[in-house]
Amino acid sequence: MAGGKLSPRQKMINLMYLVFIAMLALNMSKEVLSAFGLLNEKIAVANDATVQRNTAFLASLETKAAEQPEQYSAVLAKANQIKEIATEFDNYLSTLKSDMMATVKDPTDYEVMDKPDYLNNLFFRGDNYKPEGQEFLDKLNDYRSSMLEVLGNDYPDIKSFIESNFSTAKVKNRDGNEVAWLNYNFEGFPMIASLTKITQMQADVKTVNSELLSKFLAGQQAAALSFTQYNTLLETSKSAYYAGEAFDGGIVLGRKDPNTKPNRVELTLDGRPLTEDQYAIENGKVMLKMSAGAPGDHKIEGNLIFIENGKETEIPVNLGFSTISKPNSAVIAADKMNVVYRGVDNPMTVSIPGIPDNKVNASAPGLSKVSGSKYVMRPGAGRTVTITASGTLPDGTGVRTPAEFRIKDIPPPVGAIRGETGIVRMERGGLEISTVSAVLQDFDFELNINVTGFSFKVSGQPTVKVNGTKLDAAAKGALRRAQRGDAVQIFDIQAKLAGNSGYMLKKISPVIIELTN
Repeated sequence: MAGGKLSPRQKMINLMYLVFIAMLALNMSKEVLSAFGLLNEKIAVANDATVQRNTAFLASLETKAAEQPEQYSAVLAKANQIKEIATEFDNYLSTLKSDMMATVKDPTDYEVMDKPDYLNNLFFRGDNYKPEGQEFLDKLNDYRSSMLEVLGNDYPDIKSFIESNFSTAKVKNRDGNEVAWLNYNFEGFPMIASLTKITQMQADVKTVNSELLSKFLAGQQAAALSFTQYNTLLETSKSAYYAGEAFDGGIVLGRKDPNTKPNRVELTLDGRPLTEDQYAIENGKVMLKMSAGAPGDHKIEGNLIFIENGKETEIPVNLGFSTISKPNSAVIAADKMNVVYRGVDNPMTVSIPGIPDNKVNASAPGLSKVSGSKYVMRPGAGRTVTITASGTLPDGTGVRTPAEFRIKDIPPPVGAIRGETGIVRMERGGLEISTVSAVLQDFDFELNINVTGFSFKVSGQPTVKVNGTKLDAAAKGALRRAQRGDAVQIFDIQAKLAGNSGYMLKKISPVIIELTN
């Protein structure tokens, strides 16, 4: 172009044209170098954002593991293992980049980073690798194999990404020839291109971490939310129903995940706090270990407290159950034997099936409550008394039932001497020292009768009035004049009922003593 028979002017024009083309080529090269530099900057900025995201993600996982160790501790251990592998490789790449950039005055002047000398001299010696080049390959291979070992058979998509992006297998060039991976990617490339490629490698490492952390947490949450972690519960407004009553129960899902345990339990039974020996957390359940208590309605209230995102979340508890008296015998009633006795405390049991004893009321003249379903009846005048029991069923229906009882007096006592009744054979000396008493034979109540006096009669002699329970001097004198075989009478016995002196006992039958000497 500049030779031949061209004129000097044409030669000058042709030479200027060549210089212009060379300048265009040089200018394009600088633009490409700058483009690589800008790309490297953007990748570095994205890497910083990914690091922050991964750090926050891992912190969240650590919090969850602290709150629910059974559910998240294994996941956290694997996440920390992956973080350690990635950090070691990333730190090596960062050191390699720092050493590379230390060879230029201005790390932002990408147009001067057009030479391949640094990595060529660091990695290669002819057709072989220097120790630094082999170290680079070893670090890359260690990262890939360690990550694949940790993942095992899980997450095949991420495993495929790692195997592809961190492979060091030979690569075919444009001519179809196989070239060693390190030579293909780093030999003869401008420094800025190699720098950008290493930064991209760091981005891939951080992306793998980010994807794995996301999948770890999502997988654990999916397992926790799986329907295999639920069972069915029957939710009802009350614990018992009556025949023919509308049933309002509903079937709901309840978690049975053994890893979901409350961090703290605050429960009360009928307003009294439960102690730690009254409950235990087993298989995700708060198992209550306590007595069902006295018959009646009972309330369990309080909170199950979980720590979520560093804050306590309270799940309110407001449940109830009813305790009824355990039947231990059949109810057999004699229809004509509904009798209460005047002058004694008649024990009564009043209850309504299906209603707790503490919600049953009974009323009648002379009736008083002792505890629970136990009452005492002290009938007064009259021949009958009506006891009325009332209560309210759980559905709000009132129940009111009257029962009539006949009132009877205490049967007549029987006179006794030395505890014997009727006709008694006794020696004269024994009679002198014996005690006169009165007893109720075959009576259902154990009553004490205090004798205050009696009449003493020896055949052929005047009747002697005696105060107290034993023969006095006058009675003993009459006794000494009796003959062997004579019948001595103790009659008109006067007595009072112990604890109820105002009650008038019926006439006490006499006792007859036949003297044996």
